[in-house]
Amino acid sequence: MFFVDASNKPNSFSINLIHRDSSMSPLYDSSKTLAELVRNAATRSISRSNRLDFSIDRNESSSPSSSIETIIVPDHGEYLMKFSIGTPAIERLGIFDTGSDLTWVQCSPCKSCFPQDAPLFDPTQSSTYMDVPCESQPCKLIPENQRECGNSRECYYIQQYGENSITIGKLGSDSIIFGSTGGGQSVTLTESIFGCGMYNNFTFEISSKASGIVGLGAGPLSLVSQIGDQIANKFSYCMVPFTSTSTGKLKFGNQTMVSGNGVVSTPLITKPSLPSYYFLNLEGISIGQKTIQTSQTDGNMVIDSVPILTHLEQRFYNDFISSVKEAINVESVEDAPSPFDFCLRDGTNMSVPDFVFHFTGADVVLNKKNMFIPLDNNLVCMTVLPTTGISIFGNWAQVDFQVEYDLGGKKVSFAPTDCSSN
Repeated sequence: MFFVDASNKPNSFSINLIHRDSSMSPLYDSSKTLAELVRNAATRSISRSNRLDFSIDRNESSSPSSSIETIIVPDHGEYLMKFSIGTPAIERLGIFDTGSDLTWVQCSPCKSCFPQDAPLFDPTQSSTYMDVPCESQPCKLIPENQRECGNSRECYYIQQYGENSITIGKLGSDSIIFGSTGGGQSVTLTESIFGCGMYNNFTFEISSKASGIVGLGAGPLSLVSQIGDQIANKFSYCMVPFTSTSTGKLKFGNQTMVSGNGVVSTPLITKPSLPSYYFLNLEGISIGQKTIQTSQTDGNMVIDSVPILTHLEQRFYNDFISSVKEAINVESVEDAPSPFDFCLRDGTNMSVPDFVFHFTGADVVLNKKNMFIPLDNNLVCMTVLPTTGISIFGNWAQVDFQVEYDLGGKKVSFAPTDCSSN
């Protein structure tokens, strides 16, 4: 790709994924109980679902050429990754996001920035930084109504995050480094395109630890699109729960290959109306011996790294939860703690059949730990909620799977794995 120096070809490399609520995370808060962490994560998950619905609504009411929109916000992801930017390299902490394209950080001079502990990135102090010109191909990849030209013909981007939040900045080019900057193993991606956010107006809480996002979405400006040819157009991740004392892994290139017993693959679908997101086609779900069908074939579910919960379209969810109650045959609690819908007392010891998500060509078998999450007082709640918008396959369902995205082969593969030791 034109974004990356061809002399630097990192065929494969890996990066640690840190769960935001694990003891290894800079966001770790030892005063919060397990129940508080779970409820907060569930609330963020619903926020993600709502923003995706907001994007769909806007796209349906606008022309296709103006429909690209980033939905993720800093501090609303579950997994963090460290990277460095510039020369000399300045370390940043970003949100890992498969539903966003542009990697961006807060930059100086900043007219409006959310508080962060680390100094703002100053592009004038990096010897390898360059403004991206308006006439360049990267700038033209941004829709016309979301880009402007500066006085010196530099490219400015405008990204909206839900109804009342926005970030504006310059499109820049610089070195992005993954791994150690102190003599250990690292990978440098030269001339990477990123956003230098200089006006960031948000109506929601943002952590002072995170300073941006790392976009691994399906669009042309995402990190994986920029270095696609060098990593065989493949990446994978293996995510751990926040109770783990290990980190997960994000892998690029040949390291991503999944093989062995239990590996299943399903077509990867992209849509011009939501170009940042990866879609799968869910044909149905089996709970024990009973299967409910979606009767859809056009890519009806987003696979997403950010929300902890799986969200099912309301009508299908109603059939799903009825089948769950029938299969488990255990009385649910009457007042499930918000925002959960289906919870069980003494559920940690109950017998639960496997849940099989029937994606086209791939049966992904989920067990109790993927479908229920413990709160407190022996209460467990199902990690599935209804949505009035599009269905989402959340990250709790993907814990302890190595999930490989083969962008060239247009497929996603799932391999059951102990991600804590991977």
